[in-house]
Amino acid sequence: MEKNIRTDGIYRYIEVGEGIPMIILHGLMGGLSNFEGVTSHFPQLGYKVLVPELPIYDMPMLKTNVKNFAKFLERFIEYKGLKDVILLGNSLGGHIGLLHTKLYPNMVKALVITGSSGLYESAMGDGYPKRGDYEFIKKKAQDVFYDPAVATKEIVDEVFATVNDRMKLVKTLAIAKSAIRHNMSKDLPHMLTPTCIIWGENDSVTPPNVAKEFHELLPDSDLFWIKECGHAPMMEHPNEFNEVLEKWLATRNF
Repeated sequence: MEKNIRTDGIYRYIEVGEGIPMIILHGLMGGLSNFEGVTSHFPQLGYKVLVPELPIYDMPMLKTNVKNFAKFLERFIEYKGLKDVILLGNSLGGHIGLLHTKLYPNMVKALVITGSSGLYESAMGDGYPKRGDYEFIKKKAQDVFYDPAVATKEIVDEVFATVNDRMKLVKTLAIAKSAIRHNMSKDLPHMLTPTCIIWGENDSVTPPNVAKEFHELLPDSDLFWIKECGHAPMMEHPNEFNEVLEKWLATRNF
């Protein structure tokens, strides 16, 4: 997918298809390729799928937080001239989508979250300081998935490189702390945007009870489970993820 990335000024993103805009938001340690299943499927159904590269490591330290990522997303939407967007976010991306929807409710037609932070997050926690230990990082990356084989060498190498870059490590920890601080439990009951919650039954980063709490707190939400699945359903079970989302969008006339 790397070859499909467009660069427009400060924005780098993938754009595929024409129709209803669906914006995909990657997680803290996730790349644009994590959603390859979604970007290849939904353009065939009349959606314009966009995957912006979030400025995880590009913002000044004091602005490296969830709120500023949500504002970046709004500027991207305005730059592209979009309206009535569907936001789909995994992990930190889900959190950014939630906060953006709270701040700019008139811009978002529907929200899809999977393994989202915003209520609770275990993530890699205090494991990050073991920067030079490749096997430790490999195990942490594997723990994100139900099937450890999904954590390919390419994925592990990318995480290893990130945590061994001192500035990236500092910003990674700052973002993780920002996500924990920015708990949205009091905001969610006031957010009326239709929300599809797709969760792995074996998610150890944001456990199943987190999905249930999102479902209870969001007034207009539907919760779907994927079996034998960890923190990234769209990677572990892309076909099932697409099927669940496609049916939900059809039921909601999106």
